[in-house]
Amino acid sequence: MSQPTAPIELTGLGERFTGPRADVGEELELALRALCEVVDDERAVAEASRDWWPLALHWSIAGAVPRAADLVLRPRDTAQVAAVLHACNVAGMPVTVAGGRSGVCGASIPLFGGVLLDMTALDGVIDVDDTSGVVAVRAGTFGPDLEAALRPYGLSVGHFPQSFDLATVGGWIGARGAGQYSTRYGKIEDMVVGLEVVLADGTVVRTGGAPAAATGPDLTQLFVGSEGTLGVVTTAWLRTHPTPPAEVRAAYRFASFGDGIEACRRTLRRGATPAVLRLYDTIESARGRGGDGTDCILLVLDEGDRSIVDATMAIVDECAVGAGGAPADVELVDRWMAHRNDTAALQDLTRKGFVVDTMEIAAPWSKLTAIVEATVDALMDVDHSRAASCHLSHSYADGACLYFTFAATPPAESIESTYVALWDAGQRAVLGAGGNLSHHHGVGLNRHRFVADALGPAHRVVEAIKRALDPNGILNPGKLGMTSRFGTVAWPTDAGSAEAVGVGR
Repeated sequence: MSQPTAPIELTGLGERFTGPRADVGEELELALRALCEVVDDERAVAEASRDWWPLALHWSIAGAVPRAADLVLRPRDTAQVAAVLHACNVAGMPVTVAGGRSGVCGASIPLFGGVLLDMTALDGVIDVDDTSGVVAVRAGTFGPDLEAALRPYGLSVGHFPQSFDLATVGGWIGARGAGQYSTRYGKIEDMVVGLEVVLADGTVVRTGGAPAAATGPDLTQLFVGSEGTLGVVTTAWLRTHPTPPAEVRAAYRFASFGDGIEACRRTLRRGATPAVLRLYDTIESARGRGGDGTDCILLVLDEGDRSIVDATMAIVDECAVGAGGAPADVELVDRWMAHRNDTAALQDLTRKGFVVDTMEIAAPWSKLTAIVEATVDALMDVDHSRAASCHLSHSYADGACLYFTFAATPPAESIESTYVALWDAGQRAVLGAGGNLSHHHGVGLNRHRFVADALGPAHRVVEAIKRALDPNGILNPGKLGMTSRFGTVAWPTDAGSAEAVGVGR
């Protein structure tokens, strides 16, 4: 089975978030030990209590985690998950669910301590309906293991995020993840047929199961993207497709990012959905994508039935050339394919004291150019900022995902305040120009403070659902911009501000 690897080794066990925390206590601990495997080694618990959130990586260099759980539990089946949640609900104990911990927003950090539910022992493919093209898979299954189980059937889910080797099916679902081939196959919410979910009180429910339905609100989509705040996904039924028999690649150069966006827009509006359609601005094009600093590179790949692939790539070529693009060396796609999951450069910069992060959002085609300009300008206006760039990574008939990368070189004592300032500037610029809060990384802790503004009055609907499904507020408290009965935790900025985490507004 694939295993998540720690990006940076811990050298100590300090915590960066302080404030109220729940104490499991001897009585509950004894009860939980009777239900499933418990991990209580201090270093193992600390390691399990963090993810790939870039700010947490800075803290790990200094020997600290954001917040450590009291205990880590590793259930092996749905019955154990249900028993654990029932016991914690009765005791009013916070439970934070975690999978491969590949998230980059801090969603799996146990903000108030308590129990961390490590789902990676609940893994494996349960059933493959190769006639219907549906696979039943446990939530703790890693991407490579799922694809390996499907290969003998000639099937694939087609979900290949950059974190493919590190992320679990439950994590994909919890954060509404997107794979690099999503323009062809959709995001994870488009692949989910149904779910088995354990509610806060231990009740097990099953959602979906049909290719389409008109039986009231879609309860499957209620839990997709809920980041463990409404229930714990234990099993997912996912759509698959036949292993593609054909693949074609192409690349193009554009004089401007706007021209490239127009080529992508025309392609999708004509109904073509190539698996990969990635457009890089001049900065990112020159950063290993074959650009010379003045042009923008578009990488294209499609796979599937040969007739469909050929028709799709013909439309791509017509739209690219029609928008002012010129064919480029297809080897640029080959190079991207070989290194598309490599994050070593970002890790190296983090170790050197750089503040580096990415921010992915989605917006209609009509707003993309304005969002790029406003967001890059806002990021570059932050003190100590060194670079801000953008690429387009996932496309739809009505819009696309923009993926910003930014870096700063603050003095060591200003790393946290600079990080917060960059996110405040970038995310506010996106929201102000008509973009959304997130495309596929989710909310976690990092975007928690923006949720109420992003959703407006609709955020009260989310809070109402939370109260209905989790009245004791035990599931991943302090996330999705919602208030928590456990209190508030001060954001540990080195600038001395005390922004509260765990409050909605």
